[in-house]
Order: sequence, then C-alpha cells, then structure tokens
Amino acid sequence: MKIAVNTRLLLKGKLEGIGWFTLETLKRMTRNHPEHEFIFIFDRPFDKDYIFSENITPVVIGPQARHPFLFYVWFEFQIPRVLKKYKADLFLSPDGYLSLRTKVPQLAVIHDINFVHRPGDLPWLIAKYYNYFFPKFARIAKRISTVSYYSKEDITRSFKVDYDKIDVVYDGINQIFEAISEEEKNVVRKKYTAGSEYFLFVGALHPRKNVSGLLKAFDAFKTVTTNNIKLVIVGGEMHKTGEIFDTYENLRFKNDVVFTGRVSSPDLHDIFGAALALTFIPFFEGFGIPIVEAMSAGVPVICSNTTSIPEVGGNAVLYADPININQITDAMLKLVGDAELRKSLIKKGFKQKDKFSWDETARLLWMSIERALQ
Repeated sequence: MKIAVNTRLLLKGKLEGIGWFTLETLKRMTRNHPEHEFIFIFDRPFDKDYIFSENITPVVIGPQARHPFLFYVWFEFQIPRVLKKYKADLFLSPDGYLSLRTKVPQLAVIHDINFVHRPGDLPWLIAKYYNYFFPKFARIAKRISTVSYYSKEDITRSFKVDYDKIDVVYDGINQIFEAISEEEKNVVRKKYTAGSEYFLFVGALHPRKNVSGLLKAFDAFKTVTTNNIKLVIVGGEMHKTGEIFDTYENLRFKNDVVFTGRVSSPDLHDIFGAALALTFIPFFEGFGIPIVEAMSAGVPVICSNTTSIPEVGGNAVLYADPININQITDAMLKLVGDAELRKSLIKKGFKQKDKFSWDETARLLWMSIERALQ
C-alpha cells in the first residue's frame, strides 16, 4: 500500500502542536509498518531526521504553502499531481487540509475547528479560507480523525458529517517530560527567573490561548501577595499578538513576567520540571498537550473548564473559567497557599497522564487509515 502524507509542518526547530502530532505518529507508523510505502510531501527542503525509515520516499513540491492563495495552489494542483505520479492509495493529512481535485481516498486529521467559533482570532483571509474549505474537506474525506470527543461532536454538529465517520485519536505526550530534583529546579530557576519560583504557560502566542487574560490574572495575584513568584511564557508569536503585548506593557508587575520565545526540547523539559504550576487557560482547545506534559513533569495544573480540556484534565487539575480573571487569580492563590493540594494534584496527574501515549495515538491513527481504505 502507498500512503502519501502531507508533511509540510515537519519544520526543524519550529514544531507546534500539529507538527508534534505529525512527527510522533509518523515516526511510529512508518517503522511499525515496513510492508507499506510512505510518500512524505514537503513544501520546502526537509531535514533528514524526518526520514524515519527506508520505506519513506521524500518529495518536495512548491510553493511554500503559508498563505491562503498558496494553500490553494499546493493542495488543489500540486498534491493531485504527486498522488497520481506515485499511484497513492491514500492521502493522509495531519493538519486537516485536503484536495478537492483528486479521487484518491483521503483521511483528514482535524484537531479542532476553533476558527468556526472564533474567526476574529485569525487574519481575515485565513479565517475565510478555513471556514469555506474545511466544511468541504470534512464532507469529501473518506474518514476523519480528531483528538478529543469534544472535537468529534463539534465537527459533526458544525459541518453536518456522520458521527461514525470520525475517529477519536487522542494526542500523546513526549516521553522527555519527567519530575526533576530540587537541585535541578534551582539551576533552572536561576537561569530563567533569578532563582524565583514561577507559574508557566506553554503554547503559541495566539488570541485563543488567552495569554492576555493570564497576564491580567497574574498581575492581580501579585497585587495581593508579597512573594517573589514569576510568570514564564514559552512560545512563539502567531496571529494578532498586539493585545498580548499591550496588556503586558500596562502591567504593574511586568518585570515579573519572562518571555522566552520558542525553546529546544531539552530546555522545555527543564522549564516544565522546575515550574511551580502550569497555568494554561485558553478559550478554546482541541486537546491541550501542555496539560499532560506538566502532569508528566510532576507539576500541578491550573486550566480552563471549557471545550476539550476537562476531557484531558479529568480530576487531576484545578479549573477556572477563562473569561473570569478573578477565578484564574483565585486558583493561583489557592495553589500557592495549599501545599497539600499541590501534592494531591501531582499524584492525580501522574495517574491521569498514563491515559495518553504516542504509541497509542499511532495505533489508533493506523486503525483510522485501515478504515479509510475499506
């Protein structure tokens, strides 16, 4: 069987959530199924580290698809040519984009459809592209995978597709995350916060991640406490970051906020392990990988009570309404002031995180591929 895969988000040093999903599932599937051939389709020169096994044929086709007009050219003209040339039996797209101009069966991994509910978070043309094309992609797909039951129900309801056509394939967690010693924590804290404890946010700087709300809640937390706790924000800029930095500039305690930008995987391991707590309170999330990563690192979590997040957090996190700044602040105060609560959440987190693994994600995605070919 020949499986063509959209691998345009495998970008060395620039992996975000969908890029990690692509990396971790393909690494396992290609090695677990040497009897099949995989055609990896890149839109720019690729890193050889992403050619995981001998049954992979890499193909580079332009243009670099990073704009709606270029999305259209790449998926509607270039992809069909590659599928035809290599006689593909299936086109797998881990970022959900499909081609309307091919008869090859297609499997879309649609992680979430935040753009339906929050189009204003995106540049106008990108929001228009997503809301015009993704309903079409969902309907023409032979099968759809998604990362939570929340997203499955949302896609079914919003795009009017058959519920049974969608498979839930939970995200996994990177095995590098683990608890670290107090000595190691002190080294990390000296590096990033001059030795202070810190709350942590990990994710793209994007309006739906509610970084502005987190900054306001942290400022309120600092106003009513006398500790030296900091806030560390890890992640690269995406769309419409102006509000985030406007909020930051108006903070009373902005000197206690540290922006690191993107960091390497080893550095992220250290930053997670040394955190006092993860504070992850997005408005909308298809899964929420940082929640499980924090659990693996032995770090308690404050997170949103919306969308898919309760499905991932279970009873192992402290919830807050992302719209209610006071609730977020209260959760910070509660966690800092209650050592037993922190211990309890860490213990529950170690148990909850065992529900998610990339081995299982890859196995479930392979089952979805097999269903798409029936």
